Amino acid sequence: MKEFAKRYLDLLTGEYAGINLTRITTFEDFYQKQIVDSVLPLEVSKVFKKELESVNVMVDVGFGGGFPLLPMAAKYPNKTFIGFEARAKKAKVVQEIALKLGLQNVKCYHHRIENVVIDLPAVITFKAVGTLEDFVPKLNYKNDINVFFYKGPSFYELEEVERLEHRWKIVEECFYDLEGTDGRMLIGLKNRKVPRGTKSKKEAKNLVNLSELI
Repeated sequence: MKEFAKRYLDLLTGEYAGINLTRITTFEDFYQKQIVDSVLPLEVSKVFKKELESVNVMVDVGFGGGFPLLPMAAKYPNKTFIGFEARAKKAKVVQEIALKLGLQNVKCYHHRIENVVIDLPAVITFKAVGTLEDFVPKLNYKNDINVFFYKGPSFYELEEVERLEHRWKIVEECFYDLEGTDGRMLIGLKNRKVPRGTKSKKEAKNLVNLSELI
């Protein structure tokens, strides 16, 4: 992935330097903390790799400068990667960067995840976003899904997972080393049941199905 990382960093610090997509400008730091950090869970977590390889779509929420969205798309060119970002400018620019890196399997959207219905099998990732308690309740889904959060080593000191356990079960708790950091954690959740019932017409009007965006 080093050649991919070099081309990526050249774009971020060159043509797109004014967008502030990363604060890391040295190659080795960028390679470890952005590229390796994005794909290392594939090596350390059999659960994550198995779930990702069992579906055709990965959804990345709040991808910022494109992590882990673009590195993962580079690893799996035959799968579809959908990114949702609340900031329109970043969504537009990361889509441009994906194309310049030769990634034809990436689509970036300016959408909030609470306005998207996950209506097909997918793995969902969150990296460098808020707490599980903030984001997991926002997910709308019509089938079984797996959600993975990239977290720091102090995860359990900062967050309470117990409040989610009535609807979600933990399927992965993986601590691993990453050069230049105090370590990382991957937390995986799977829904216990699919919600039943229908939303109001007003709520439904504001929703878009994931299948419509592929």
